[in-house]
Amino acid sequence: MTTPSLLRAVEDVLRQGCILLDRLDEASYTRPLDERSGASVGAHYRHVLDHFLCLRDGMRRGEILYDERQRDPELENSLTAARRVTEELLRAFCSLPSSALDMPCKVTYTVGYGDGGPESVESNLSREIMFCVGHATHHYAIVKLLCAGSAIHLPYEFGIAPSTLKHLAAPAAPGD
Repeated sequence: MTTPSLLRAVEDVLRQGCILLDRLDEASYTRPLDERSGASVGAHYRHVLDHFLCLRDGMRRGEILYDERQRDPELENSLTAARRVTEELLRAFCSLPSSALDMPCKVTYTVGYGDGGPESVESNLSREIMFCVGHATHHYAIVKLLCAGSAIHLPYEFGIAPSTLKHLAAPAAPGD
């Protein structure tokens, strides 16, 4: 993926978030869709924003701390707040110079379920953008299912990985 396409991917996934927010009202955004987990569209979308916020803030420090997500309840309970933060992130990433994508960074994140704590690894901004975009797409797939159960229609490509869309659009090989 070339540098401009990475920045375009961030813009695309955040604009998909704007489309989502445009299709919802406060009740459909905040309604828990599973009484046991309390999961809502807003909770999933807030989680997506949290990762992009960690990435944005970590760019300044040179260390991305995904475990230190804000988990701001306002982002999962207010379409207005979610829209404001989405637009802030769009401005931040759209104004990012291509040269910044090679910036090295340390990433700290807890990935194990055992007693161990967070692990730190060396990365770069390009790799972390790829992570956040893929992570958003994964949560968008869940959100799309939640919305379908409430008769909220989202674009076909919402929640489908770009590689899957390209695979589905490719002509079938002979013998398939």
